[in-house]
Amino acid sequence: MPTPSTALHWRAEPLWRPANRLSCHGIPEKYLPWLLDPASLTERIINHCRGNFYVRLLDQRRARPLRNEAEALGMRAGTRAIVRQVQLVCADTPWVYARTIIPPRTLARKSHRFTRLGARSLGAMLFADPSMKRGEVEVACLTPADRLYHLAACDLREKPEVIWGRRSLFWLGGKPLLVCEFFLPDIPEF
Repeated sequence: MPTPSTALHWRAEPLWRPANRLSCHGIPEKYLPWLLDPASLTERIINHCRGNFYVRLLDQRRARPLRNEAEALGMRAGTRAIVRQVQLVCADTPWVYARTIIPPRTLARKSHRFTRLGARSLGAMLFADPSMKRGEVEVACLTPADRLYHLAACDLREKPEVIWGRRSLFWLGGKPLLVCEFFLPDIPEF
């Protein structure tokens, strides 16, 4: 954990890099297939868990997204969106911390789809929608200097040095939402 003297140097937000321009050097082999897989993460985890999968809803409310999240969605500073935070859990062990940002212009179209998800999988809904288009995958490495690190690691007994994650813009009927997925230490080899 950084000392108080280094607190001024904390990054409040992760640095996202396009996956197609990413040097894989330094990324543990275990995480690479998870980070770069274009298929449904939820479906992949369900297959690994053999019936022991569930979504744990941590929080869902209107809030201000992080600055880089708002920028990725083309939102004006200070605009509130639905911020949904969940864990994807296998056999009572969290494998993924996921954070979704749904801007107001997306909520205007069929908003009940998002506000009534509860502990159901957003990924299943996204990949079942024939209008869904997925943007470029970006990758980031969270450290204790990042705000999101503490949200992702909050339920972990032992905190890892870093947490690797990816994010993508999705469009449903031309309306955007941002999905960020962070792979926790107990996720198995792909």
